[in-house]
Amino acid sequence: MLTEAHKEKVLDLPSPILTFAFILATLYGAAFHLIFGGDAKRLALFLLASWIGFGLGQIVGITFGIDTYLIGALRVVSASMGSIIALIAASFLTSKRLRKRPRPTR
Repeated sequence: MLTEAHKEKVLDLPSPILTFAFILATLYGAAFHLIFGGDAKRLALFLLASWIGFGLGQIVGITFGIDTYLIGALRVVSASMGSIIALIAASFLTSKRLRKRPRPTR
């Protein structure tokens, strides 16, 4: 039998879907960093962008009823697309091509 203290500890654990979503979004961010490179700051940026994009994609999937591929309550397609879009936006906004080079003085 479960005691009250044990029941409280069980209730404090994150759900398996939340854990899986966190792992999947982390893998997307790490893979993006592996492909496009960068320092530790960019890795942190890509992870954060992936987590936020994954969450926003999940919300968009719930709002618009996108039920293409579900794992429990997780809308994998819309959440993954949100993560990928956020990663591309983060990469574009932090790319060195956007920074203006100062013109050499003559």
